[in-house]
Amino acid sequence: MRTRGASAGQRASARRPAPEAAVLLLHGGRADGLEPPPALNLPGRRLIPFGRAIARAAGAHPLALRTAVYRHRGWNGARADPVHDALRALDALTDALGPVPVVLVGHSMGGRAALRVAGHPQVTGVVGLAPWCPPGEPVDHLADRDVVLLHGDRDRTTSPRDTRELAARARRAGARTCVITVEGGDHAMLRRAGEWHTTTAALTTGLLGLSPLPAPVSEALRQGANTPLGLDTLT
Repeated sequence: MRTRGASAGQRASARRPAPEAAVLLLHGGRADGLEPPPALNLPGRRLIPFGRAIARAAGAHPLALRTAVYRHRGWNGARADPVHDALRALDALTDALGPVPVVLVGHSMGGRAALRVAGHPQVTGVVGLAPWCPPGEPVDHLADRDVVLLHGDRDRTTSPRDTRELAARARRAGARTCVITVEGGDHAMLRRAGEWHTTTAALTTGLLGLSPLPAPVSEALRQGANTPLGLDTLT
């Protein structure tokens, strides 16, 4: 009896090396909203070029790139719905890939969710983009994590000051932190968009050990610097 050969997809999968690291993208949303995100989800689409830039920066290193899927559009107070979605996504990554290091990249509400779940055993670092960091957010679980937060100085939706204050508290709790000010940057990351993308990619692959971190960021993480870095100082 003749047996069928492996399909092209199976052969390609067999040749493809297993990912040595993973990135989970967490997009923004709203403070409140129990409805699911719309089919045309602009916050989700906003992170697409970030994912592409990260994949390019990883080069030949096999990297798993995933996006968390939200069941609800909003944070919704004590429900903290995106946190549960992020934890499910992290558990799914672990089940699929085993114990590979994971860096979380989150924007706005997704940045808040990323910070909340960074205590997951597979997470080694967080890159927060204009993160929503209201006063009183927990930070003790960030000990031994690398936390790099970027915030535009023209952001009128989330507070750059709150971001700096969370970073300071996280550093006192044992995290390695660095804050980067995007001069002229807005909340939607449309101003200086290309620099947002390339800087985030360099930070993400650097935290995963796939490429060198920008030297000022590496030094800030090591020293625990209190003063935010300017985006222009990284090049």
